[in-house]
Amino acid sequence: MKASETAKIAQQGDRPLRFLFALPGFHAEDRGAEVALLAVADQLARSGDQVTVIGTGPDRPAAAYTYRRIAAIGRRRLEWLPHIPFFRSETAWEDATFAFNLRRAYRPADFDVTVTCNYPFTHWTLRRAGGAAAAPLHLFVTQNGDWPAFSDKAEFKYFSCDGLVCTNPDYQERNRERWRTALIPNGIDPARFAGVQGDRAAFGLPEGTPVVLMVSALIESKRVPDGMRAVAALPGVHFAVAGDGPLRDEVEQLAADILPGRFTRLTLPADRMPALYRSADAFLHMSLQESFGNVFVEAMAAGLPIVGHDSSRLRWIVGERDTLCDTEKGEALTAAIGRALAIGQGQADPRAQAFAWPEIAVQYRAFAAELMAGQTAA
Repeated sequence: MKASETAKIAQQGDRPLRFLFALPGFHAEDRGAEVALLAVADQLARSGDQVTVIGTGPDRPAAAYTYRRIAAIGRRRLEWLPHIPFFRSETAWEDATFAFNLRRAYRPADFDVTVTCNYPFTHWTLRRAGGAAAAPLHLFVTQNGDWPAFSDKAEFKYFSCDGLVCTNPDYQERNRERWRTALIPNGIDPARFAGVQGDRAAFGLPEGTPVVLMVSALIESKRVPDGMRAVAALPGVHFAVAGDGPLRDEVEQLAADILPGRFTRLTLPADRMPALYRSADAFLHMSLQESFGNVFVEAMAAGLPIVGHDSSRLRWIVGERDTLCDTEKGEALTAAIGRALAIGQGQADPRAQAFAWPEIAVQYRAFAAELMAGQTAA
């Protein structure tokens, strides 16, 4: 980090702040939420704050923060359980097992600020004072949506926070009257993509064939099957999906039916993703309302044309593009993919630089310091 960036953080408080970031996927998964929050935690630690991360995966010696590992049952092993209130998905079941052990490992008096994006169980655990004079300030990040902060139904009526980090303008507009909010996007490390070359052979992708890439969990909201059908309408185009989830069997069967010999599914560590992006000709993402979508910025950094659902939220990230469309209309989607393939991979989009992690971490630190100053004044 540049000295000027470190100074920005140092100037926002008289002493280092003690942060705790907690999420079951930390160090175990490289999904969007995990990548984003760990990047912020690492940048804060490198800038002088005392940062602890609690997750379920193995230690990563290169990280600047202090890491603590606790046990939880991974969501994939819980997919068979019923979806009921408070346990609405396998992710909620996973969150409950993580929160059970987090409650025993977490000492509220050791921290000034806690951060998570999981609701309800991890969130509720971090909100407790646990014998301290007061619970730490709690930041909830809308990585997985703003429904907990916005809804008063079922378990969501028990939501509270000291600060709401809104990852897009829509969330901030909807919640600013109710919570203290800050508009802070996700980000990337542009240097990870600099000078990286594609390697189709390493990923099992065909040479000399147009490749459309999706980086997505295989869950309903990501609409991967709809993307597959749109690509299937383009003869000779190969479709690659990097991700996993409950729909893996459905996706594999659909690929055998409509994309025989033209489909590849991968799961990769984060350090291999830049090379995968560079191995593609166009990027496709099908969510209708992504909370933010680190993948869009990664695609920009890789120089890929982007096909996604046209919305003010997405244009806020990627700018105006004629490859954005109404992805619920199959013919329009297929045409947009065709336009993107005609453009093909090029130079990194300069817009990606605006989402560099050091700047994002400065915004997190400023928001936390502002909340703490308000608490002291009160």
